[in-house]
Amino acid sequence: MNDDTTDPIASAINTWMTEFQGMEMDTAHLVDPARAAGAVGRKMRKLSASLPFDRQPPDFLAYLETLAPEDAAPATEHAAAPLSVPFDAITNLNLTEVTAAIKGGSLTSEEATRACLDRIEALGETLNCIAGIDAEAAIDAARASDKKMTKGPLAGAPLAHKDMFYRAGRPSACGSNIRKGFTPEVTSGALERLDAAGALDIARLNMVEFAFGVTGHNEITGPVRNPWNTDFITGGSSSGSGAAVAAGLVFGALGSDTGGSIRFPASCCGLVGLKPTYGRVSRFGAMPLSTSLDTVGPLTRTVRDNALMFRTIAGFDGRDAASSRLDVPDVLTGIEDGVRGLRLGVPENYFFEPLDGEMRGLMDAAIETYRSLGAEIVSITVPDSITATNGLTSLITSTEGAALHAPWMRERTEEYGRQTLGRLTAGALTPATTYIDALNLRRAILAEFMDAVYASTDVLLTPAMMIPVPTIAESDLAANPGFSEFIVAMGHSTRPFNYLGLPALSMPAGFTKNGLPSAVQLIGRPFDEATLYRAARAFERETGCTNNRPPI
Repeated sequence: MNDDTTDPIASAINTWMTEFQGMEMDTAHLVDPARAAGAVGRKMRKLSASLPFDRQPPDFLAYLETLAPEDAAPATEHAAAPLSVPFDAITNLNLTEVTAAIKGGSLTSEEATRACLDRIEALGETLNCIAGIDAEAAIDAARASDKKMTKGPLAGAPLAHKDMFYRAGRPSACGSNIRKGFTPEVTSGALERLDAAGALDIARLNMVEFAFGVTGHNEITGPVRNPWNTDFITGGSSSGSGAAVAAGLVFGALGSDTGGSIRFPASCCGLVGLKPTYGRVSRFGAMPLSTSLDTVGPLTRTVRDNALMFRTIAGFDGRDAASSRLDVPDVLTGIEDGVRGLRLGVPENYFFEPLDGEMRGLMDAAIETYRSLGAEIVSITVPDSITATNGLTSLITSTEGAALHAPWMRERTEEYGRQTLGRLTAGALTPATTYIDALNLRRAILAEFMDAVYASTDVLLTPAMMIPVPTIAESDLAANPGFSEFIVAMGHSTRPFNYLGLPALSMPAGFTKNGLPSAVQLIGRPFDEATLYRAARAFERETGCTNNRPPI
């Protein structure tokens, strides 16, 4: 990147560095954040009429769509062999297996649901992952599914989702005090698609307050606990989704990802988690945090499970202003084709610079696995502009979040947790010019990144997290004066791809010395989730990385 400050990318990055970064670092120490929020509230209300808080600037999604692959194929059904399943082994199945057993007649949806409810009763409180459940309604829905002999791709499978996906008539607290008692009148577009595929929705899952946090801490509901070791974080903000799926309480879950909130729980809990291309999955009926960055995606135990859920929820929804009209290819076609001849990019700069040594060893092992499978390993130098994308993502999230929360920040300040209020207050203080620059630079930085990376590669491979999974105590806001720096470090490898709008998949890649899972991240071209699944499945097939289950 050109260092000359007349260069628009460099100029905007310099503006961010001076006007925002220090502001966010200092927010936790504001003497009176309520007063600060109120003071800027009037300014933000005046700006909100003219700034694009409700939709993405029109050229960014259109530009992403021009970069999509041209070989999209229509979706087709895939047969799976039925299984014979004893009741005490049901929750050990993955999503693909349980749907095959239900459709094959060796298992009923009611049996699968009862097994999940038993598991929830046994472990839900220990893990603190359940926000709400109606067991009787879940059994009734399973019986109805069995009676209809549902044959959809997710026939009768019990799922549960982050408590920010609205279902008409059912409460949705969004991990907060402010929305306790809130009952939406609409159903999420993603939930509608899962319903149509025959899936059951049996519980609401705990989450970070308003989806604004990376560790899984929540001062309102308490932290969700990792089933591999309950002293450790699950990652956030889709914390309950990570814990519930990893512990076998359900067979899959939806999460949201604005800066890593699907990929962190997947990494910490040993799951497969996909952040789709921006615009690929409808956000209608899902609590917004940052409309320019929010994405919706699945957390599952296996790669095929993830592809199955993604294929179900992806597609155009006119109720979401940033929904892409591009056709969705069948991501299960070609998923077993392996990686021989696939060009796998490994960045020489940025992504490895702050990486913990133990994590580096696991990353190197993953690279060698891909090399042994026939992938062409290509060293890549990513543009210097990538260094700003972590912070620019945080800037956009905080600023758009502050606009959405402005009335509550003025009137119900005391009901927020400290982390959430501090980061929203930082966003309320962001100059409008800085925010607009951050949005308008996305296309230029993406174009630079695409030219440097995807001219010579098909998939980029990076770490998902820079450090081993930390404990709940050592990553707690109250005990950690460097918490803001910790947040920035956590998002080092994930936030850039929210800013760029690219699809990114977290995949298990072994364990660190503390006994917790580790992960690598695969990043693809816009709307090329199919190649990510193909590459992830090859690694999974070779290493058995998704066969492990927590000892809980």
